[in-house]
Amino acid sequence: MADEPWRLSRAYSVPVERAVYDPRRQIGRWTLLAATHMGRFSNLVVEMVRGLPEWRIWVPRTIDQAAHVGVGSLFIVMLTAAFAGGVTALQAGYQFTGSIPVYFAAGVIVQSLILELGPVLTAMVLAGRIGARYAAELGTMRVTEQIDALESLGRSPISHLVIPRVVAGTLMLPILVLFADLTGIFFGWAAARQSLAITNADFVFGARYFFQPYDLWYSLIKSLFFGLAVTIMPCYMGFSAQKGAEGVGRATTTAVVTASVLILALDAFLSQVLLL
Repeated sequence: MADEPWRLSRAYSVPVERAVYDPRRQIGRWTLLAATHMGRFSNLVVEMVRGLPEWRIWVPRTIDQAAHVGVGSLFIVMLTAAFAGGVTALQAGYQFTGSIPVYFAAGVIVQSLILELGPVLTAMVLAGRIGARYAAELGTMRVTEQIDALESLGRSPISHLVIPRVVAGTLMLPILVLFADLTGIFFGWAAARQSLAITNADFVFGARYFFQPYDLWYSLIKSLFFGLAVTIMPCYMGFSAQKGAEGVGRATTTAVVTASVLILALDAFLSQVLLL
């Protein structure tokens, strides 16, 4: 009888440890969490669709948000595209030596920027700049009960806060991509003249030889999907923020990471669908 408590504690300690480290419980917890997020995200999308007829509310706010997204992000987008175009030209100068015609380098520079580097890098920049801002703003409004105050007044927080941000980011990203493509091509041309000693005629010939009008449409279609990714996911993360400042920081970090991964996944998927 003296060692009976020891036997009981020993008997019950093993199942408790197994329960803590049981992978089935972890898988079940992750599954329930994923299903919860999917349900909340679906409700957010449905509320956005329902709020679209209230255009008198979200159209003026969309114009203000578009000005912040476009003008505020233009410099960093063009700077990133300039470095991307210059580095692409320098790498082409390193690789295109020998019997390969020099005008091929111009085609590589232009096609790389239009098809891949321009849309993806611009979306990544906006995921860090706009995505973090949206998640932090909405998360702060959530934890300080400003969103609850809107609901208590009978106002839709989706129409006032979410729809303007999503529409502005989605519409402005293709415009920023066009500026990124032009800037990258210009600096790629300037760097190619230094590294390859290519003439203007050869650069123009190579760019026109490989260019197809569909390439530009492909770049714009990708940028539209990227615009949705870098706006709606941060808005959802900010809307779901909890637990004060810690929750806002966690929502902001999760929003940027999720938007960046979603951009890469959409890039791979759209390349398979649109370029077949």
